[in-house]
Amino acid sequence: MNGRPTVNRLLLGLCGAVLLGGGLLILTAGFDLYHRLRLIPPAGWPASTTHDVLLSNADRMRWSDQGWWWWAAVIAVLALAAILALTWLAAQVRHRPGSVHLSGAPPAESVELRGRALGDAVASETRALPGVEQANAHLAGRPTRPRLHVDLTLTDHALPAPALQALCHGPLAHARESTGLTHLPTHAHLHVGRHKARRAE
Repeated sequence: MNGRPTVNRLLLGLCGAVLLGGGLLILTAGFDLYHRLRLIPPAGWPASTTHDVLLSNADRMRWSDQGWWWWAAVIAVLALAAILALTWLAAQVRHRPGSVHLSGAPPAESVELRGRALGDAVASETRALPGVEQANAHLAGRPTRPRLHVDLTLTDHALPAPALQALCHGPLAHARESTGLTHLPTHAHLHVGRHKARRAE
């Protein structure tokens, strides 16, 4: 099972449970269901009658007297929660397809290839090209319209143009042939490997 969908389900389930519990608590007090159903809520239970509030005047005064450090801590925690939520949202936008539909056919009529397997195959073949020191590849986009991202680290003697031509006519051409995808947009990012400075004589 892919880790990202599992984490997403757990986070969504937790958020949903918290929101559902809070909503039911407020609705129960608003409709005075405890009195109508002749139920006795536990001692200290919040919002047990229609006249109760979640935060009383005494509670507000008690938290207001905590000092500046209390509110700074509250703001820091809320800011951290907002940053984590935005990071999670950005990760969903950059979602990598878990599989690719071969031959571009609809999902019900095609065979699926795992996106990581295709990326690993392209990266492995790219590493064998002359002038390439290291290579990584991964898929992005939708399963029906994938995009390939390749990171190349060239040796200090390699030239970018021949390396790109070898990439296009080798691993990328083989990836299109093997998957049946006539259109596979590819973004290549080139780096130069670190090397020691040479001494001129």
